[in-house]
Amino acid sequence: MSARSIPVRSVCEHHMLPFVGTAHVGYLPGHRILGLSKLARVVEHFACHPQVQERLTKQVADWLQTQLQPKGVGVVIEAEHTCMTLRGVQATGSSTLTSTLLGTLRHDARSRAEFLSLTGLTA
Repeated sequence: MSARSIPVRSVCEHHMLPFVGTAHVGYLPGHRILGLSKLARVVEHFACHPQVQERLTKQVADWLQTQLQPKGVGVVIEAEHTCMTLRGVQATGSSTLTSTLLGTLRHDARSRAEFLSLTGLTA
């Protein structure tokens, strides 16, 4: 099961400036499953505090792994950081991409490729 383009809004804890983007979250069910809307709630839960994107990505994946004990978990977040676009290098249009893959999605190339393909990314 996967959900694409879940809105992500948080504040960078380093610069106290917002970052916004989308999360793609998926997992290969074990014995437990989660409703689709809950995937968005998990992302929102971890994004509601000042955060860094790398940690946010890992927190969502680790929570799903711990709570559901699935066969695999994949989380990809793509976001635009205003600390990059409004100050410093002013790299307008740049985005930051982070991913965490656990279990089968990390170790099995075919499963990983399928997940990344579903997110719109290439393997």
